[in-house]
This record gives sequence, C-alpha cells and structure tokens, in this order.
Amino acid sequence: MTAATAQALSFEEAREIVKQVETLFGNADVAGIMAGFTADAVVRFGDFPEMRGRGAIEAFLRARFARQQGYRLQKHLRMVMGDLIGNDWDAQWQDARTGKRMRGRGMEFWRMRGKEIALWDAVFNVWEEGGAPSIAIV
Repeated sequence: MTAATAQALSFEEAREIVKQVETLFGNADVAGIMAGFTADAVVRFGDFPEMRGRGAIEAFLRARFARQQGYRLQKHLRMVMGDLIGNDWDAQWQDARTGKRMRGRGMEFWRMRGKEIALWDAVFNVWEEGGAPSIAIV
C-alpha cells in the first residue's frame, strides 16, 4: 500500500483501536487479537526474529501468554498520522518459569490496513520488579 492509497485514521478511531488492543491483550484473548491482524501481517517485536503471517504471530502470542501470568497492561495513544498509529505501554506480570514479578515498558508503531494491523514494530525493556535496571551502563 502506498502512502497515497493508505486510509487515514482519525485520532478517535486510533484511540478506540489502541483501547481495544489493550483490552484484548489484558485478557490474553488470542483469537480476538488475531482478528486484528491482516493475513499477511509482519511483526518486529524487540529482538525476536521477524514474524510473517497470522500463524507465526499466533504461535508467538500463545507462548508469550503462557509465560506471562496475571498480565496487566496499559496502552496510551501518542500519535496518529495517516494509517500509522504510535502508542506506548506499561505492563506487569509474573514470570511462569521463575515466579518473579516483572515489569515492561515499550513503544509501538502499527501500520494499519483499515482497522487491522499490517505491520507491528515494537521496542521495549523488561526488568524484574524492584530489581536493578536491565540496560547495561559502562
């Protein structure tokens, strides 16, 4: 899709999409989340290898939610420009393997095709609650 053919979203439409995604992720509703991706969606999530298509994305999400118990999420719309939505998020959960309380914070950009995400680009940090910063500083 070229910029000339991209569908522009209003700020209110973008806010509704962000809130819907927040609710779906907060409920670990994989089926609902997957309904919000195009069939050919691409996901670039932190340092994970790029994922292409709903099958790869769904497998990733199921593994992620199995590891993140009691997941609580807040997303905040930061910008909308044409078919691009930018948001930030804060999350808390308990790691299913270690039992540790974890926190995360990140930024995302979604390239939309209508009301579906065609490209999800996410950067974030994750750390143990109450622990030292996870970013190495010399």
